[in-house]
Amino acid sequence: MNEKKSVSPLKAVSKIWSGYSFVFIFAAIFLGYILVNPNLTWVGVMNILRHSAVVGIIALGMGLVIITGQIDLSVGSMLAFVGGFTVVVFNVTDSIVLAFVAAVLFGALCGWFNGVLVGKAKMPAFIVTLATMLIFRSLTRFVCHEIPVTLSGGSNSLFKLLNTNSMYKPFYSFGNSKLLTIPVTGLFLIALTALVVYMTTSTKFGKQLYAVGSNERAARLSGINTDGCRIAVFVITGILTGISAFLWISMNASVDPATTGGSYEMYAIAAVVLGGISMAGGRGKCVGILFGVMSYTVIDKIIVALKMNTLLNDTVKGIILIVAIIIQTMGPVIKEHFAARRARRREK
Repeated sequence: MNEKKSVSPLKAVSKIWSGYSFVFIFAAIFLGYILVNPNLTWVGVMNILRHSAVVGIIALGMGLVIITGQIDLSVGSMLAFVGGFTVVVFNVTDSIVLAFVAAVLFGALCGWFNGVLVGKAKMPAFIVTLATMLIFRSLTRFVCHEIPVTLSGGSNSLFKLLNTNSMYKPFYSFGNSKLLTIPVTGLFLIALTALVVYMTTSTKFGKQLYAVGSNERAARLSGINTDGCRIAVFVITGILTGISAFLWISMNASVDPATTGGSYEMYAIAAVVLGGISMAGGRGKCVGILFGVMSYTVIDKIIVALKMNTLLNDTVKGIILIVAIIIQTMGPVIKEHFAARRARRREK
């Protein structure tokens, strides 16, 4: 009879950790939040989901881009750019539906522009999106300053929903409403996470993205349209950024060209890394992005609860990001080291 190989507890724990480290990281951070804020209520817990929605949806797109071995630094500026355009569409049409369609289409167009330069023109994604980050932000400020106040709705320095429109209150109420105590914006985040997880785990396109990120040359030789995959992920990121812009407007009723989306590209990348997706591409679970972005939101709340100087907020986040990348980088190295030691022992 063949004896079943026993798995050591340490090996089992290591396997679980490598697959679902993002859950344990979030649980540890959330536990820390409970300790510093013992009076935490259900409303407070749901606020974590609400405040994670905009960056979280952007991070889903960033995750797809990183899985293919690329990066998108333009998403924060794109949020402001698409948001400003969406405000103008709403102010002109007084239609929530048309505002949503405009946000999605304009976001897709911005993403397509990035994708064509990266996928077809073969330009480095870092350089392309660094350039479009500057372009989108600059154009947003320029347009806001130059168009009539009747279109911008605010002033020459702010896009704002016209409160004289009949759909203003429904639009603003939508972004701040709840369904069974769960914020609607949070439900958007959960639904889109489920959609992206399904796409990456259960569709041919999703498997192609991982193949491109793992080994682009091998993927091309196997018949995968690698250029098309690259363009597609940037378009999807643009669409998700457009949805985020729509939700941002519904929550805040305005877009500041100078500050809206500031550093969001870094927060999105951090959420992806904390979620366990490899910066080298080709590895990671997209469900981890949801936990990664919520971890960062909870860190914000811990800083507030501890009454730390808010100017140190990004310092703390930066340190956590560096630690996460070190763990991600050193994990395989340590694993290989112990595997080599076991192999030497068996040879003896």
